Amino acid sequence: MVLFSLVASHSSLDLETVARLSAGAAEVGADVVAGDNDVVGMVTLATCNRFELYAQARTAEDVESARSSIVAAVSARTGLSERQVSNALATRQGPAVPRHLFAVSTGLESAVVGEREIAGQVRRALSFAQEAGVSTPALVRLFQAASKTAKDVGAQTALGRRGMSIVSVALDLAAELQDAPSLAGRTAVLFGTGAYAGAAMAQLAQRGCTDIRVYSASGRAETFVASRGGTALGDDSLPAALAAAHLLLGCSGMDRQVAAADIAPLRGAGSPQLTVIDLALTHDFAPDIAELPGVDLLTLETVRQAAPAEQSATLVEAATLVADAATTFEQAQNARSLDHAIVALRRHTMAVLDDEIAKIRQQHGCTAATAEVEFAMRRMVKQLLHVPTVRAKELAASGDAESYLAALDALYGLKLEPAALGAAAEASLRGGAGDAGGSKLGGAAGGRRSGSQRLA
Repeated sequence: MVLFSLVASHSSLDLETVARLSAGAAEVGADVVAGDNDVVGMVTLATCNRFELYAQARTAEDVESARSSIVAAVSARTGLSERQVSNALATRQGPAVPRHLFAVSTGLESAVVGEREIAGQVRRALSFAQEAGVSTPALVRLFQAASKTAKDVGAQTALGRRGMSIVSVALDLAAELQDAPSLAGRTAVLFGTGAYAGAAMAQLAQRGCTDIRVYSASGRAETFVASRGGTALGDDSLPAALAAAHLLLGCSGMDRQVAAADIAPLRGAGSPQLTVIDLALTHDFAPDIAELPGVDLLTLETVRQAAPAEQSATLVEAATLVADAATTFEQAQNARSLDHAIVALRRHTMAVLDDEIAKIRQQHGCTAATAEVEFAMRRMVKQLLHVPTVRAKELAASGDAESYLAALDALYGLKLEPAALGAAAEASLRGGAGDAGGSKLGGAAGGRRSGSQRLA
């Protein structure tokens, strides 16, 4: 079992490239895991400013081949050449994988440091992978540990306590541009009905904006407002809403951008000051909107530059917790590297025990005395296996699995390869339970999830 990740984010690439990589994000995992390659499972984390793929290969020697398969799948979905995709995606292996994901989940790697939405996006990325049948037990553990780390950092540090997010910083800027202490009494038109749009709507409501109108190019506005409030817009009612709006928020990534030519005829001399907030990675609004009189345009890059910096002491404290959590996770993963050896030793020992018990039963029958002897022998074997099991975990956690395997060979004649049967052993130690999410190791994959899982 080897985990690795392919990462593209705002910190290393322009957002346009990140957006192009994110095209067809939901389908990439299914494409790769269903193919004939060395990728066992994959989780895709696609947000408004990052595209990250967390994958599992069978062995360390298979990582490069697995990476090539993923790059080819992304290329096929995006239209980018494999060389472009490969150059854009930085590869991480070993301890760097949990360390980066844990930092991402806590908001340390966000454009707005300490943002709240990313933790939920990490949880949803795992859920999508499980629903699509492309997760594995190891990936589930990785993402669950990331979510726990985010909770711990949130509870033990001041990071994120101010409730900052990309949306909140954008709305702070909008209030300044509107020259108002709050957004109370303002009319907002929200484009999109996904999780990110839901967060934006909640933020608007918290700031006193009660006249919120929602437009969805895919026709989901009615369902969206039914549980959140607001007014659903259609193609016929959208122009009038744009004419009266103080705020436009783009969270959908529509195929067609709203341009200056769409807005200009609707805005007259008596129209209110208009602030356009474009939070979609693929842009809901064309840049030329900013050239219209009385219109201000805020983008993800604008928000990133305007975001207030957290205090250095808080960042150090949070980073320390992330590093400790990553170390703990890596040690736990190492400890599992001898699971197959533990299973092999148990099977060997229990086979010898069963043979001896069978001889006793043959000689003395199924008497009460025989049952007592069997109970005592099984209890003795269980006690004898306790120390070897504990030592296996200790040696594996310290990275010295080879010593344990050598001892099994010398003492019992058990010749085992390092972690060669790790996945099978994991299933045996769980009593044969497979991954609920499905994988190549756990049988048939579950139903595929269609549509984009991009959240912005």
